[in-house]
Amino acid sequence: MIKAIHEKDIAECVNVIKESFLTVADELGFAIDNAPRFTAFATTEDRLLHQLKNEHRPMYAYYDDSKIIGYYSLSLQDNNECEINNLCVLPQYRHKRIGAMLLENAYIKAKEMGYKKMSIGIVEENKILRKWYEDNGFIHIGTKKFDFFPFTCGYMKRDL
Repeated sequence: MIKAIHEKDIAECVNVIKESFLTVADELGFAIDNAPRFTAFATTEDRLLHQLKNEHRPMYAYYDDSKIIGYYSLSLQDNNECEINNLCVLPQYRHKRIGAMLLENAYIKAKEMGYKKMSIGIVEENKILRKWYEDNGFIHIGTKKFDFFPFTCGYMKRDL
């Protein structure tokens, strides 16, 4: 079941995000010393709490009974666009369409709020993830290399 998270859920969401993104870090050789700003290392309770309370980001989690096993948030922008952030599923629950259900939920929630487009930033070198987003309607629109990341950031967008 997917439902909105509340302040009391923040710590569990941080753990889900970190554990989920750590598989990408391990696969691609990222570590806290060469990629301290990567999601697996940079996500904190304070950061998520700020996004929830100050940025008013809608945040949703996939629950298996009372345990959070998946997560995403939406960063709302002024141009009828939103960005999906930190879409993730715990490794042991992957390949069960939970990510697809979270993504579909994000489309529905964004449309309900009046947004017309959704964007996402990904690790460009993660070809499997890029293909998954393309298979789910996203179009690759460009890349950017930042000095503080050992990878290239890829950017994708889709109409809602």
